[in-house]
Amino acid sequence: QVQLVESGGGLVQPGGSLRLSCAASGFNFSNYLMSWYRQAPGKERELVAIISTHGSSTNYAESVKGRFTISRDNAKNTVNLQMNTLKFEDTAVYLCHASATEYWGQGTQVTVSS
Repeated sequence: QVQLVESGGGLVQPGGSLRLSCAASGFNFSNYLMSWYRQAPGKERELVAIISTHGSSTNYAESVKGRFTISRDNAKNTVNLQMNTLKFEDTAVYLCHASATEYWGQGTQVTVSS
């Protein structure tokens, strides 16, 4: 059974940091590019970051460049998103995704509020 389970979300003040993790199981994790998406109420789901199969290449949405870092550990079947200098507009449900599949996590809520 394929599972993607996110963790690490929560409430944080503007300028703060959070680290999200996604634990994968049930498929050959290292064969897939992995992505983080986010979705805020009333908005389309947005690609935040993507990482190549062995972590050598990454891409980010313009809105998070310089603040977020995606990484992966294929030995542990995990993909992470380090989020620094958080802004109000980063508030969303964050989901991990295995590219070119229908494998999605359940999402973890990130709320940036003063």
